[in-house]
Amino acid sequence: MTTVLIADDQPLQRFGFRMLLESQDDMTVVGEAANGAEAARMAAELHPDVVLMDVRMPGMDGIEATRRIVAGGARTRVLILTTFDLDEYAYSGLRAGASGFLVKDAQPEELLSGIRAVATGDAVVAPSLTRRLLDAYVHHLPAAPAPDAAPDPRLTALTDRETEILRVIGQGWTNTEIAERLHLAESTVKTHVGRILSKTGSRDRVQAVILAYDAKLVG
Repeated sequence: MTTVLIADDQPLQRFGFRMLLESQDDMTVVGEAANGAEAARMAAELHPDVVLMDVRMPGMDGIEATRRIVAGGARTRVLILTTFDLDEYAYSGLRAGASGFLVKDAQPEELLSGIRAVATGDAVVAPSLTRRLLDAYVHHLPAAPAPDAAPDPRLTALTDRETEILRVIGQGWTNTEIAERLHLAESTVKTHVGRILSKTGSRDRVQAVILAYDAKLVG
């Protein structure tokens, strides 16, 4: 059973999400929060599998709440909800440790599948959306290092093949595309991706994409 905490300052929005989630046999809503501070506190108390996190809330916003939940080290994962798919706050949410984002008017099936994916440790941002989002807000990243600057320390444990795969993950390639274009078995690609996440300390594929941009593998 996937446990979900809903964080949204709109009562009707929370009610709609609750009705949808509790219509599913494999989901239950363990709480509702009307602001970020409440969401962070309830997540620490209830340890839900997933927090549906609105960005714009009074007081502490969803970005800071996400940061605090992730910093707490619990297994709880955060799914950011935004008004627009290129909402500037979505980028900050991903960097704060969210496992993905969806637009608020996503189809019910998309929202439910997103929650299930996040609960199992996957990311829910489609590769094309990931690329669009990071392209739109790549100026938030630090300036490019000098040519003789030391490589990003998070990459030092990667093999050449893993670095190559991280680079194309950052370009939005799916596992299937990586397998086809690099002439690898898809199972091999999955193994490489798992090792990349483990070696770099990335929570999921979205965080790996951000790392690829941070490390200037993509730009």
